Formats: sequence, structure tokens, C-alpha cells
Amino acid sequence: MTNKRIVVALGHSALGNTFPEQKEAVKNAASAIADLVEAKYQIVITHSNSHQIGMIHAAMTEYSRLEPSNTVAPMSICSAMSQGYIGYDLQNEIRTELLNRGIYKPVSTLITQVRVDPFDAAFTHPHKLIGRYMTEEEAKAEEKKGNHVIPVEGKGYQRVVAAPRPMEIYELDAIKVLLDAGQVVIAAGGGGIPVLQQGTRLKGASAVIEKDITSARLAEELNADILLLLTGVEKVALNFGQPNEKTLDSMTVEEATNYIDEKHFSTGAMLPKVEAAVSFASSSKGRKAVITSLNTALDGLTGKTGTVIQC
Repeated sequence: MTNKRIVVALGHSALGNTFPEQKEAVKNAASAIADLVEAKYQIVITHSNSHQIGMIHAAMTEYSRLEPSNTVAPMSICSAMSQGYIGYDLQNEIRTELLNRGIYKPVSTLITQVRVDPFDAAFTHPHKLIGRYMTEEEAKAEEKKGNHVIPVEGKGYQRVVAAPRPMEIYELDAIKVLLDAGQVVIAAGGGGIPVLQQGTRLKGASAVIEKDITSARLAEELNADILLLLTGVEKVALNFGQPNEKTLDSMTVEEATNYIDEKHFSTGAMLPKVEAAVSFASSSKGRKAVITSLNTALDGLTGKTGTVIQC
């Protein structure tokens, strides 16, 4: 049995794409988390929100169109909404699963803000697609507001936002207090709400943050032993989906960095996970990251499967 502190980053597959899909998907996620609780790990959970924040943004934009007196909700508000309702589903299912196993352990969700640098180069080159598809007229209206829009072949236009790097997690102390109190903590959902610090005020940024990169930063700040990155595959692979595909049981930080430089991993899928793993594993001696699927989470931690990244 262990008392190791871990940060568990749930990927898209743990949440589904719609409200009904999420209600079912989180049951599977709750079972995997309960396995880790039974194994005596101290757990902080982060999660994806890309589909959810897109739905919220699209819904709020449509609402503003139908009710012109209501302005479009900014990205920071959409991010906060996604953290709230994803956390609501997750914490309730985890609580239920634990109680069904005879375990009483509080589960809490924290709305988490993350500082980003206003001069981050990502703001000059936004690339994260967000929200509904638009007509050319609607796209021009968005551009007049100062937003970035790109054409999507066969579908119209879609807004793109920046993905700056996380600089500081504001609710870190609260996360530590809850963790030290023996709770399962859900925090930094969707990479956290990106905010800009202006004196004593935090102002929401028109951006999203890569969830896995924030997860690595959070794991470092919490002095976690392991960063567990859960995705749709059991192991990282080179030449993924090709006849010469090769799965990897382990990588050193140096090997993983070389694979990144050689562009072995796709930008929207495995690349941010491997980058996050490298960041955490190289941050201090003895730390390691594990990339595996939700269904093999515990086996990944115990070395039975998954891809381990360490120095």
C-alpha cells in the first residue's frame, strides 16, 4: 500500500462529448479513481474540457443572438462554467463509487484560475478552434470585435483562440489544504481559467490553456510523486496507426525529447501529454510520469502497463 501523492489528468475519453455521454463516461472514470483511492494514493484530478467549453461557448453565443441585450459570454466565463458542471458530475460519481465500496472520503471541486503572460507569443498565433461554425457575415462581425476567425473547409468559419503557457496557479494553497485534509480534489479543469493579473484584480483572458501542461505544473507545485496522464490508448507509440507502429514501455526524458523534436507525436493528441511528462519528470530527481488509458490506470501506476517517462 502507498501514500504517494499523484496528479491524475483525465483526457477526452473520460468525459464524452455531450451531456448524456458525460453522465455515463464519468461512471467509468469514478471507478478508476476509486481503485486509486483503495490503493491509498493521495489524489488531485485535472480534466479536459475542450468539447464542453465549445458547447457552452456556442450556446451562449446563440443566446446572445436571440437576446441582443445579453452580450456573448467571454471565454473565461465559459471555462468557469465547464469546470463547475464537469466537477459536479465527477465528484458525485466518485463519491457514490467510494460509498458503494464502503469508503467515506470527501471529494471537492475547486474553480481554479491560472495566470498567463499577456506577452506570450501564443496570443500572436492563436490556433485552438472554439465554438460553433459561422457564416462569412458572422465571421466578419467577430473579426470586427478583435477576435480571430479561420475558414473551415465545407463548414464555414470558426473562431480560434490562443493557448498560452500556465505561469501560476492561484488556488494552489487551497488545493494543498484540501489534499492534506484527506480529500480527493478536482482542480485546474481544462487547464484552468486563463487570467491576466492587473494590480489586485484578475481579468479573464480570451484563451484556453493546454490541460496536460497545467497538470504538470500543478504536480510540480504539489511536490507530487507521479503525474498520471490518462488517454485513449494503453501505451505511447511511435508511428501510431501505421504498419510499423511500435509501443513504448518506457522513455527517458532525453529519448522523449528527441522523439518530440523528430515530430513523432500528433499535435492535438499525444504531443502535449509527452511534453507534460517530460516537464514533470525533469523537474526533480525521482519524479516520473505515466501515460496510459483510463481502464489501466492502477496497472500503469504499479508498472504492469503504460509508458513510464523519467530521467
